[in-house]
Amino acid sequence: MRAGPVHEALAALALVDHHCHGVVAGPLDRAGFEELLTEGDRWPGSSSFDTPAGVAVRRYCAPLLDLDRHAPPEEYLARRADLGPREVNRRLLTAARTGRFFVDTGFDADRLTPPAELAALAGASAHEVVRLETVAEAVAARGVDAGGYADAFRAAALDAVRAPGVVAVKSVAAYRTGFDLAPARPSDAEVTRAARTWLSAGGRLTDPVLVRHLLWTAVDLGLPLQLHTGFGDRDIRLHRADPALLTDWLHLIAGTIPVLLLHCWPYQRQAAFLAAVFEQVYLDVGLTLHHVGPVRARAVLEEALEITPFRKLLYSSDAYGVAEFHALGALAFRRGLGDLLQDRVDAGELSLADALRLARWAGADNALGVYRLPDGH
Repeated sequence: MRAGPVHEALAALALVDHHCHGVVAGPLDRAGFEELLTEGDRWPGSSSFDTPAGVAVRRYCAPLLDLDRHAPPEEYLARRADLGPREVNRRLLTAARTGRFFVDTGFDADRLTPPAELAALAGASAHEVVRLETVAEAVAARGVDAGGYADAFRAAALDAVRAPGVVAVKSVAAYRTGFDLAPARPSDAEVTRAARTWLSAGGRLTDPVLVRHLLWTAVDLGLPLQLHTGFGDRDIRLHRADPALLTDWLHLIAGTIPVLLLHCWPYQRQAAFLAAVFEQVYLDVGLTLHHVGPVRARAVLEEALEITPFRKLLYSSDAYGVAEFHALGALAFRRGLGDLLQDRVDAGELSLADALRLARWAGADNALGVYRLPDGH
């Protein structure tokens, strides 16, 4: 493993993870653990340990549990069970050396640690990100007529974002409809017609008009908006999750709220273009980092940084379910960014002072500034 002044600075930096989830607080059997190691399906004869993420867990997380590197899956899972969920989570979360977590609480909340518990395990602080689709579906579940849906959703969203510790909202439109949506704000009549159809059918919010209404409501709320883009589970239609499809909408909302493009792979270059030409657009390559592993993290970060203004790159892990992904995401980010910046310093393409400043910006300060939290610059 390389070492240099930039690596040392990143190692000492308390990261700001601007998008993640809680971890499972209870025990996991092999099937449960392997399910959380992958975004895809498992099939007979396969193992999630036989993936880049699974190999990285055995390489980098095993020593944190007092095992040899590359410990066999059976030994790894046995040690996990011996230590117990709380100790495993504590060790892996503290190894990430994250100072602040911004936690999406809108999915699987009954199973995962809430923000305060996640922060306590890590010796850190936490803030909440409100998932707007979850708010909309709760409004529908409580019962509302089609004509009152828009006002009821807006009121519920306002209540949610006024709760203590909330710093942002999020949409998973990429999963529900994709981004090839009409960019304009839908009319009241369009929303009512769409709500009538959805409320009579029930289920998840997947109506394109109501998803457009949700995105415009996010603009009205005034908080930073996180948008899942690119890589995800099998619900994603990847060609519709290209953030470049948001271009016309971004023109319409210019001068309003920050838009944070999450994950982005394999569209990190498209996201970089948007960050370069739209003042309000920022990006990360979270989720991607622990799935490609520390060895390939540099390549993804390098493509994202080809044209991204240095004030526009943020760190996130998008870790979900297993604390291993918190540890791996942080390690991959520190190593990947450290390697590429240190190489530029060594080649005379970047001063050390600039490299240290850019590392601090990406690892912490950019997020603190966008979300208007103390210690941002």
